Amino acid sequence: MKKVLSSLRSLLWCHWAMVRKKGVVILCGAFLFVAWNALLLLFLWGRPPIGRLGEVGGAEPGGREEWGAGRGGGADLAGEVIRLAEEVESELETQKHLLKQIQSHRSLWERRREVGKRAMAAAKEEEEEKKKGGEAKGRAEGSPPPPPAPPPNQNQNQNSVENADQVISKNAKGSLAPPPFHRGGSDAVAEEPPANRNKPATLVTPPQAVIPILVIACDRVTVRRSLDKLIQYRPSPELHPIIVSQDCGHADTAKVIGSYGAQVTHLRQPDVSDIRVRPEHRKFQGYYKIARHYHWALNQVFTVLSYDTVVIVEDDLEVAPDFFEYFRALYPILRSDPTLWCVSAWNDNGRDGLVDVGQPGLLYRTDFFPGLGWMLLRDLWAELEPKWPAAFWDDWMRQPDQRRDRSCVRPEVSRTMTFGRKGVSLGQFFDQYLRYIRLNSEFVPFTRLDLSYLLRDGYDRRFQSQVYGAPLVKVEELQQGGALKGNGPFRVQYSSRDSFKVLARNLGVMDDLKSGVPRAGYRGVVSFLSRGRRVYLAPPPGWSHYDTSWS
Repeated sequence: MKKVLSSLRSLLWCHWAMVRKKGVVILCGAFLFVAWNALLLLFLWGRPPIGRLGEVGGAEPGGREEWGAGRGGGADLAGEVIRLAEEVESELETQKHLLKQIQSHRSLWERRREVGKRAMAAAKEEEEEKKKGGEAKGRAEGSPPPPPAPPPNQNQNQNSVENADQVISKNAKGSLAPPPFHRGGSDAVAEEPPANRNKPATLVTPPQAVIPILVIACDRVTVRRSLDKLIQYRPSPELHPIIVSQDCGHADTAKVIGSYGAQVTHLRQPDVSDIRVRPEHRKFQGYYKIARHYHWALNQVFTVLSYDTVVIVEDDLEVAPDFFEYFRALYPILRSDPTLWCVSAWNDNGRDGLVDVGQPGLLYRTDFFPGLGWMLLRDLWAELEPKWPAAFWDDWMRQPDQRRDRSCVRPEVSRTMTFGRKGVSLGQFFDQYLRYIRLNSEFVPFTRLDLSYLLRDGYDRRFQSQVYGAPLVKVEELQQGGALKGNGPFRVQYSSRDSFKVLARNLGVMDDLKSGVPRAGYRGVVSFLSRGRRVYLAPPPGWSHYDTSWS
């Protein structure tokens, strides 16, 4: 009995794996489900019939001779019935799990198929409008109509980073896209290089780009707070599917995630076992499990589900109202500039008093990998996956061998905030810094703005001019306040690891360095507000590289 059931189950799963790859999982899954139950019924009907107990103690027909005599035969019959019931129950549980998998993937594929249909329809409509416009123009000028356009290519539409219908002027009324450098504090007027004035935006996110959100979860039932905000603010379930990858096997957390039904896709990390580590690293077991989970979850997104990009958040992050708008607008920038390798929603020095809340549209380049709500592309994962570390993945990302002189984009005002004090880091930095991070509350229409100023060549020229054109002052002058006139910016200079730490502590910014890079720093410079004035904590002019011995 068990061998037959085991063989049938193996056959079922082999067929399941094959049809899943062919994209017809719903039809074949239903067929296999029906076929399996038919085979089970045929097996049961083929067994010797169990009739009523006869007067001589046997089961009709056959009596005592067929089923055995006395109470011993009755006990064997009861045991056989119980075993059969247990096996049927086990197989029903297997089928239940299979149906859940079918339902999960069906909902996800239906969303992606709908997105594809919309993209094709939009492309077709756009081509028809262009064709009509060309014909009208030709008739007006007395020229023959243009030849019919070839059918649109769906992949080209998805990969395009230009959409003429969404291009607007940087000086359009209500524009909130200042350049990354400005004079003074919240009342300052953003200065724009003359060459860029009245320049139309050319880099915008195509509306059909699918950017999934990957939520890394474990044993926090407060993941509900994170999911509620993501669902509340996302503009489209089709363009932003939410995938929750859960480690730890925590039942209460799984129940919370499951309560969202088809609004999210719930994945479970299959390996929740302890990891063998060196004796001195036993207290870091959690960091090893997190790295293992990230590796598995990102492979699911890029390899199994075949997405081109993803935004990663964790189960203790709350997002801002323009969280999705922010990443949609920066997606083409990330694709266009090979000197960028991520977009982050986080500012490590994003505390009240250190950021200009009056200019929530300010964006910067940073050499420090921020994490805490960040976007990467499939190509980067293909580069990182073969050498993914066993633990401490975020600090590993900050090493020169991984960063390779590439930068991330970060905001002036954070688009995420953490509410999880307890975790594997035991609240490191939470009480001193993280709990005071300012979460943006004003919606900035980033997708309507020209963000090309973030591309490296133009950005670096303005950056050098703005930072090293600022007057050099001492930290005591900043702290006294009245000794300085104007709203800045001002430059405070450090020359060594120790001097950086002393100045950072006195000015209230984070003083730790990773592989020599200061948090939120770019080319060694950390930008922030101090008493309402813009301050650049900077190395001497002529800076060329980070010193990894400063870590």
